[in-house]
Amino acid sequence: MKLTFVFCLLATHAMFGQKIIWQEEQKLVWDNFKNPVKRKNNPDVAAYTNCGWEYSVVKSSNPKSPVKIEIKTVFNEDKSWKDVKKINEYILLHEQKHFDIAELFVRKFRKNVAEKIRNSGDYDRLFKSIYNTVYNEYKNFQIAYDRDTRHGIDEVKQAEYNAAISRELENLKSYQTL
Repeated sequence: MKLTFVFCLLATHAMFGQKIIWQEEQKLVWDNFKNPVKRKNNPDVAAYTNCGWEYSVVKSSNPKSPVKIEIKTVFNEDKSWKDVKKINEYILLHEQKHFDIAELFVRKFRKNVAEKIRNSGDYDRLFKSIYNTVYNEYKNFQIAYDRDTRHGIDEVKQAEYNAAISRELENLKSYQTL
């Protein structure tokens, strides 16, 4: 009985909610975009990347106890889509950069956590504020990225962002894990 339940749970997870954890050597491919096309409010958009981060916390009710926080950058395959009539490798690179931006801000999040949260008491006092600050910066950056590059159409701006994102990822390489 237990084995059947575990198998069903694993099968459900495999069919729905597949996530890719960001890794430097693993790049997105079009097959990762599994959701049917949803144009949102812009018919010119050729693809949509749903990514962000997840975290887990192990802490104690004792405020002086150590806390363990794990933060991962995730790409949600079941919420990401592409218009097969409009896609190409250049658009895939633009979408990859959305995922890279998520990793960039996870590294900023990890850096803040590493610098400010030493124990469960620090977590209780500071984590939510750190999260909200970094998350708002992340959302604003993603919006600016699409606006400035015109969803990748402006090749000059796209190249500038590509370089800036790569440079920042390198600058925060020591926060690739926490």
